[in-house]
Amino acid sequence: NLRKGEGRTPQFLKVNPMGKLPALEHKGVVVTEAAAICAYLADAFPSAGLAPATSDPKRGVYYRWMFFAPSCIEPMMLDRLGKVTRENSTAAGHGDFERVTASIEQALSYGPFILGDTFSAADVVMGSTLFFATMFGAIPKEGRVKDYVDRIAARPAHQTMVRKNGELAKAMGL
Repeated sequence: NLRKGEGRTPQFLKVNPMGKLPALEHKGVVVTEAAAICAYLADAFPSAGLAPATSDPKRGVYYRWMFFAPSCIEPMMLDRLGKVTRENSTAAGHGDFERVTASIEQALSYGPFILGDTFSAADVVMGSTLFFATMFGAIPKEGRVKDYVDRIAARPAHQTMVRKNGELAKAMGL
């Protein structure tokens, strides 16, 4: 329970020195950060088909979008809350709402998912981040990005994640 400070216990800090979730331990290896966990799991379980093969040219596009969410969308959400101005957003390395949204719109012009017609772990990362961003009004109310979030939200695995997050939040008294 992070609200009760359990993320700062010596035991948990051995797992993640940042004291935050998510954190995964698999086969004796600890992996933290949502995008890193998704990439790790996609590679650890290739039969799930969530990542292009390392020899596939789409692998580079896949990596771009795997890490676009934490490096651009999450900071942009802070921008929308008034923490960063348009003038310094590019210098900060992530761009503003309009630039981030335009990049996503362009990527989605090739198909329903980040890699076109193929659902991948990049969609897990991007879709869940954008879904979360809807809570802050940080995505457009129409267009490809909204349609993409709706497609992701309709997926059974996403609905299970939302339900489990709700149960966890309730158990934590949030």
